[in-house]
Amino acid sequence: MKKSNVVDIGSASRSKLNDEVDELFKLPLAEFTDARNALAKRLKQNGRANDANLVKTLTKPSVSAWTVNQLYWDHRDEFETLLAAGRRVREAQVSGAASRLSEMRAALDARHKALIELSDLASSLLRETGSNPSPETIRRITTTLEAVSALADGPSLGRLTQDVDPPGFESLASFMAGTGTVKASAKTARAKAAESAATAGPTTQQKAAAAREAQLVEEMRQANIAAAKLTLQRAKKSLADARAHAQELESAQKKANSEAKQAEKQLREAEERAKKARAASEAAAERAENLAEEVDEATKTVEAAKRAVENASKELESLFAS
Repeated sequence: MKKSNVVDIGSASRSKLNDEVDELFKLPLAEFTDARNALAKRLKQNGRANDANLVKTLTKPSVSAWTVNQLYWDHRDEFETLLAAGRRVREAQVSGAASRLSEMRAALDARHKALIELSDLASSLLRETGSNPSPETIRRITTTLEAVSALADGPSLGRLTQDVDPPGFESLASFMAGTGTVKASAKTARAKAAESAATAGPTTQQKAAAAREAQLVEEMRQANIAAAKLTLQRAKKSLADARAHAQELESAQKKANSEAKQAEKQLREAEERAKKARAASEAAAERAENLAEEVDEATKTVEAAKRAVENASKELESLFAS
C-alpha cells in the first residue's frame, strides 16, 4: 500500500500550531506554498526554529489529495458517514455472528452510497474552483476516499498530500476472524478452504467454517467488483461531461473567433473611413486657407478701390470749386 506523505504535528503544547497547519490545508491549492513559507518564516522570527523546520517539511498536496482534504473540512457530515460505513465493514469482517454476510452487504452498500455522494461533491468543488476534473482525477479521489474508510489507522484526515491506496484483497481477507481455517497470511480464504478439503479427515465443523469463509471472501470480491464498476461508471460520466464541456468551449471559441474577425473588419472599415475623413478634412482646411488668402487680397483690392474713389471725389470737387 502506498503511504501518503502526511506530516502530523500532534502535541497538546502545539495546539495553536496545529490549528495554523490545518488552516494551510484549507487554503486554495495555489496559495499553499506561499502561506506555508510565510508561516515558517514567522515561527523562525519568533524563536521557534524547530516548529519552523517542521512546517517547511509540509508538502503541497496533489489536486486529488487537496480535494479530499476540502471534502473533510467543508463536508464533514458526508465524510463522517463514509467513515462510519467503513467501520461497519471492518466490524462485519471480524464478526463471528451468523448474520455477518448480510451485515457486510449492508455496510458495503452504505459505503458505496457515501462514495457516490462525496464523488459528486468533489466534481462540483473542482468546477467551482475553475477546474474541469478529468476522469483520472475523480478516480484517484474516489480511491483515496475508499482507502481512508477502509483503514482503521489511516493518515491524518484533512492533511493529505498524496493519494492513498486501499488495502488489497488479501489484506482484507487477513482481517477476517475465522475458526482456524483463515490466518493472517498471503493465502486467500478460498485457497485455505481448498487446502483443508484436500487433507484427510476434515471435520464437518471445519468444512462448514471453510465454506462460510470462502463465501464471505466471494461476497467481498463481488463487492469490490461492484465498487470498481461504480468507479468506472463515474469515470465514464466525468469523461462525457468533460467532452461536453470541451465541445461547449470549442463552440464558444469558434463564436469568439468569428466575432473577433467581424470586429477586425469593422475596425479596418472604421480606419479607412477615418483615413478618408482626415484627407477630406485636410483638403477642406487647404481650401479654407486658400479662400482666406483670396479674401485678404479681395479686401485689399476693395480698400484700394475706396481710396481711389475718395481721391477722385476730392479732385472732382476741387474742379467744381475753381
